[in-house]
Amino acid sequence: MRVSSVWAVPERYLAPGWFTRSVFNRAVAGLTRLGISVWGSRILAVRGRKTQQWRTTPVNLLTEGGQRYLVAPRGNTQWVRNIRVAGAGELRVGRRTEPIRVVELADGEKAPVLRAYLKRWRMEVGVFFEGVGPRATDDELLAIAPSHPVFRLTKED
Repeated sequence: MRVSSVWAVPERYLAPGWFTRSVFNRAVAGLTRLGISVWGSRILAVRGRKTQQWRTTPVNLLTEGGQRYLVAPRGNTQWVRNIRVAGAGELRVGRRTEPIRVVELADGEKAPVLRAYLKRWRMEVGVFFEGVGPRATDDELLAIAPSHPVFRLTKED
């Protein structure tokens, strides 16, 4: 676990296991590329922060309160690091490509988004949230908020 130089907060990252990486993510990505969204799945494409080459990963797109969000249940993943630098990317389903811009939420803004995310995908990602579920108090959600980056999406200009 690395420590962020800005806030001295441990940067949490849980690497996916073999099954997730080799079977589950590939299956979801394959279906999404064919145009079949699995519970809101999208392929997120972001330029690499060092190579500037497109990097892709399946993500769950959450719509809550008229806004759209990407949540990183595994913490500071490569896609999180890349989109922080790029500030933009693409969401893909089948042949449809949507350019996006993102704004990262402050930890204090994350509780309702994390609650909605857990309500929708707890069976899939609940293990990454340290036992906190959709019925948690705001204080419990705020306690885990620094470990889970959240981005609000806007359309690319």
